[in-house]
Amino acid sequence: MATKKKEIQLQTVVNTDSLWEEMLTNKGLTVIDVYQAWCGPCKATQTLFRRLRNELSNDEEILHFAVAEADSLGPLQSFRDKCEPVFLFSLNGKIVSMVKGANAPLLNSKVLQLIEDERKVLAGEIPRRSLPELALEDSEEEAEWSDVPEVPVGK
Repeated sequence: MATKKKEIQLQTVVNTDSLWEEMLTNKGLTVIDVYQAWCGPCKATQTLFRRLRNELSNDEEILHFAVAEADSLGPLQSFRDKCEPVFLFSLNGKIVSMVKGANAPLLNSKVLQLIEDERKVLAGEIPRRSLPELALEDSEEEAEWSDVPEVPVGK
């Protein structure tokens, strides 16, 4: 009888404030999928993250993936009750970037660029840039339809 291979966990589950703080101690880049308890983590990006994990297997020590439930984490309260996926990028404990939506090409290029920069820093090729920490606020208000410019149809 054949046995199933046990799948290695791709993403660390972060569902308490203490696990959030522990996750921020990761060295290198951590890609965090922020989700709501009622809709779960973004399944559309799982294939991308698996591919990145396989392609960047030499960078296992500096590339991490996590899922964080906004409903149970104080630092993520501004993302509660939103249905759009949000991905945060933590570099050596600081949230330095955010991508809203399951935009695989943008997520891919962001991960590859941050990992490439981190490799160069670790190799001593470039100094570590002092990146400002991103405020964990969802300040982008939804546009009213009247605010959206009309696009000419035709020509």
